[in-house]
Amino acid sequence: MTTLFDTLGLRPELMQAVSERGYTAPTAIQAQMIPVMLTGVDVIGQAQTGTGKTAAFSLPILHNLIPDQTRPQALILSPTRELAIQVAEAMREYGAHVKVRVTAIYGGSPYGRQISALRRGVDVVVGTPGRLLDLLKRGVLDLSGIRTLVLDEADEMLSMGFIEDIETILNATPEGRQLALFSATMPPPIRRLAGRYLREPQSVTVQHKQRTVASIEQRYYMVNAHEKLAALTRLFEMEDPSRALIFVRTRAGTDELANALASRGIPAEMLNGDLSQEARERVMRRFREDRIKVLVATDVAARGLDVDDISHVFNYDLPDSPEVFVHRIGRTARAGKDGIAVTLVTPAEQRALRRIEQYTGQPQSRLPIPGKEEILEKRKQHTIQRMEVWLRRGRYKNEQEMVAALVEAGHDPLEVAAAALRLAREAERQRPIEHISEVRAWNAREARRGKPRPTRYQRHKERFEKRARPNWNASRSHEAGMVRLKLDKGRSHGLRPADVVGTLAHHADIPGKSIGAIRIQEKSTLVDVPEHFVERVLAQSGAYRLRSKETMLVRRA
Repeated sequence: MTTLFDTLGLRPELMQAVSERGYTAPTAIQAQMIPVMLTGVDVIGQAQTGTGKTAAFSLPILHNLIPDQTRPQALILSPTRELAIQVAEAMREYGAHVKVRVTAIYGGSPYGRQISALRRGVDVVVGTPGRLLDLLKRGVLDLSGIRTLVLDEADEMLSMGFIEDIETILNATPEGRQLALFSATMPPPIRRLAGRYLREPQSVTVQHKQRTVASIEQRYYMVNAHEKLAALTRLFEMEDPSRALIFVRTRAGTDELANALASRGIPAEMLNGDLSQEARERVMRRFREDRIKVLVATDVAARGLDVDDISHVFNYDLPDSPEVFVHRIGRTARAGKDGIAVTLVTPAEQRALRRIEQYTGQPQSRLPIPGKEEILEKRKQHTIQRMEVWLRRGRYKNEQEMVAALVEAGHDPLEVAAAALRLAREAERQRPIEHISEVRAWNAREARRGKPRPTRYQRHKERFEKRARPNWNASRSHEAGMVRLKLDKGRSHGLRPADVVGTLAHHADIPGKSIGAIRIQEKSTLVDVPEHFVERVLAQSGAYRLRSKETMLVRRA
């Protein structure tokens, strides 16, 4: 029997807001949690991301609000700024007809606006632990009137080191308040926290026999660790994702990979905890508006990410736990759409992959990394498809006149067409298909004892690869046929890899995909450009303009 929202006993104003959002039947966590929270008892909710937890605690809080209060009545702790903003917005939408005052409190944003909102009076505060604790110590945040406190994504706050801040905030709230703890997993520290602060809590657990969505196609590729980037670029050529999210383990890794992809003509930007809230919002806006198609993120930075049309999730680095894997790939195949989850696995990580498969209950398909012949064929078919589009449109009068002139000059029409296609595919020569070697089997015992003595061939190969790595302290490019140039703008000016590619390509009239490696430093940027385009790029120095209309100068490194 299906439960309906109108059987849960919520106020008519809330039912109106729920109906306006198009919801009739609650999710499993909502159907079980809402009646329990309405009674005011402490609760523990365990469910995966995307199961509707926000409404499960928002609706009971809004139902129990007392009108015309000056102090906050509810406090919701979130691990990230993005999630805090998302929850606050959901609370406002659900409370559209009860005149609720909701304020989001988070770091990376000016204090003034948040302090002013608190002083004017709010009903619900949604915030991150660090900024909440700061305002609490300043005497600006008054928690003495809190009736309900929610710990959202408690396991993530634990992994981010917020446990002491959370306990300080909990101790600043009244003893009789209702405490609701939501967590996808229940590690021992979370259980200990619940044991100390919750009073005879009722538990609501929503588990799935199949923890990942059936509409997500899961596959993995075995690759040597140092060739992950080469494998990823090949996959992008074959997959052509409409919008992709790539997960890496570290903040530094997001910067490095986003730069590497952008330098290869793939519009990518990073998303990590080092970004200010304003910068994060700019990146997310560009992603949603399809001005960039790839986000490279850490797990922490991606918390609260709310984008429905992500076609691909790439696990560039395997996560530390199967639960995190489920959270990652759950960001595709939303709103009834299909999605693809791709994982790059090194030989040493095969056991970790098996643990993930056991946890999700779904085996992953191993596929071979696309070969050079496949990619060249894909490029050829892509060119043919583009030609067919233009042939159907028929809008090429000027070009037709050029062809007629060439034919009149004595050239064969087929040869004219072939030469035109050769010109059209010229940019492909600037996109070399990076080499991928055979994956070497992993031997744990050998790894512990040390690698065997390399052969002469292997020693020569290692020396060559070492020389081929970018040396950003050198004034010369490490790639043959490329010249290193220096721009007088860098990270402090808001410069991104996409800006470098777009600005140089537009003003110097060169193919964006021909631009090589890019290194954005604090106040300057190094970029490698094909030798035959250097004079054209330098000739435009002073004409390059960024979004802020600042002039950018270019010189040889």
